[in-house]
Amino acid sequence: MKLKLKKYKEQLQDWPQKGHHIMAQYDDEKIIAYQSYRKQIGEFAVKNQYFGGAFSLERMTWIKPDFFWMMYRNGWGTKEDQEYVLAIHLKMDAFKKYLENAVYSSYKDNLGISQKEWQDQVKESSVRLQWDPDHDPFGNKLERRAIQIGLRNEFAHTFAHEDILLIENISDFVKEQYQFVLNDDLDNLIIPEEKPLLFEDEVLNKKLRLK
Repeated sequence: MKLKLKKYKEQLQDWPQKGHHIMAQYDDEKIIAYQSYRKQIGEFAVKNQYFGGAFSLERMTWIKPDFFWMMYRNGWGTKEDQEYVLAIHLKMDAFKKYLENAVYSSYKDNLGISQKEWQDQVKESSVRLQWDPDHDPFGNKLERRAIQIGLRNEFAHTFAHEDILLIENISDFVKEQYQFVLNDDLDNLIIPEEKPLLFEDEVLNKKLRLK
């Protein structure tokens, strides 16, 4: 695996406990996002290093840069049709472009626009932005919010074929680490090394509610 790994408890002391944060493994060139699929889709992606075959470009595809949010969503790879867990090394420029074009998936008064303006943006945009409660290894909700990004139309196409640097199958790693969770042995739990992401673009940070 090309992922950088670190003990969970060593990371926990440095992580923010609340607020909106893009928790991720990243550098200037790339960021890791996670997805889970059935074996047929996952094997094709790893073999060919792009998404195709049974992968549908007609549906919105959601990417999650937060490892624990993905583990909550797929039950550590135990949920049906989510057993094949992928670590997707994405171009940072592409990830930033998704966020610049994203529209919040639900309307809130603090968006700074009217509901009608938001509805018009939703119709026009092919990227959705959603903040959900982050979760601990056991699936318990945290005060910190985790981001997920939905892509469709031209953004789904570029994601599937152009924006990816590497696709890794991390299913076995996930299964191994899940045993420590099941045994309540968090001292030995190892996960991808993650830290909060902030952009140099303050307008984008404000849009995303990052601090």
